[in-house]
Amino acid sequence: METEDTTPSYTRIDKLGEFGLIKKLTENIVLKQPSSIKGVGDDAAVIEPEKDHVMLFSTDMLAEGVHFDLTYTPLRHLGYKAVAVNVSDICAMNGTPTQITVSMGVSNQFSVEALEELYRGMQYACDEYGVDLVGGDTTSSNSGMIINIAILGKAKKDHVTYRNTANIGDIICVSGDLGAAYSGLLVLNRGKEQFANDPEAKPDLTGYDYVLKRQLMPSARVDIVEIFKTHNVIPTAMIDISDGLSSEVNHLCNPISPRMGSGAIGAIIDEERLPINENTKKVAEEFKKSAISFALSGGEDYELLFTVSPKDFEKLKLSDKLKRIGEIVTPAQGVSFRDKTGILHPLSAKGWDGLKGEK
Repeated sequence: METEDTTPSYTRIDKLGEFGLIKKLTENIVLKQPSSIKGVGDDAAVIEPEKDHVMLFSTDMLAEGVHFDLTYTPLRHLGYKAVAVNVSDICAMNGTPTQITVSMGVSNQFSVEALEELYRGMQYACDEYGVDLVGGDTTSSNSGMIINIAILGKAKKDHVTYRNTANIGDIICVSGDLGAAYSGLLVLNRGKEQFANDPEAKPDLTGYDYVLKRQLMPSARVDIVEIFKTHNVIPTAMIDISDGLSSEVNHLCNPISPRMGSGAIGAIIDEERLPINENTKKVAEEFKKSAISFALSGGEDYELLFTVSPKDFEKLKLSDKLKRIGEIVTPAQGVSFRDKTGILHPLSAKGWDGLKGEK
């Protein structure tokens, strides 16, 4: 009696060709944004700007081996994350995301089915955030996978929030807990090392669900932008946390583009106010590191760091999603971290100097 072959079959990319691949990956896309007039299938997408709004544009590139590791990153998760980190940039401008284009460089090691899995993750994120995928491009790559996403968004002109417009006396807030994504990365890298040393080993990831999700599928905080609208609040400055809290605070205080007024400002961040999840604290303890260092320098949390006037903070403080972590001060006071004893330490872009070299 013959045994049925249950081995999955995979389709080579070159069997479909570039246009056949694009058709395969995008054939089920349905446009939902009223501003999306024409999407995939022509030389360019057609977008109709909304009356009384400005358009926001951003782009982000992810390279295999630099921004993601396919040893432990499922393609569906990677697709979701690639969209979410771009949506986060639009949220950081106090805007609403509307459309994306996706361009990829891939090698023949990837099958059509693998790329379909990547696109499923992208489409899941698009559905969650109300974004239309309206175009893109594919090409061959000799150095792993490269993903580039360009995103469009919208905002009322007087609601757009920049990163260089905070005022002395403003309250510094963050939209959620910090350091979890870096905790997840440590756990994943440890599992990778275990597998490299023993291919038969099966790393136990039980109990790490929260930190793993924060690393593999971070959420863009579109809900926070809605909270601002509901309470009629426009942040005085805002940025998303991709490189770590300390780095982003320094961006707010020492922006690349000139501030309107006297230039740089100062900030004080309070250790006791930093929101750190218990799961993050457990991982830090397990790796014999400081959870505070994870919060300050870990990165990839994609929470929103923003400033508001004391008056507007009163409107927001009832929301359990928003945490006060410090205040904007004069340039002479510098950018500092206040520990639990009340002592101020310089807060560099790499983290509090008192962390003794820990990341």
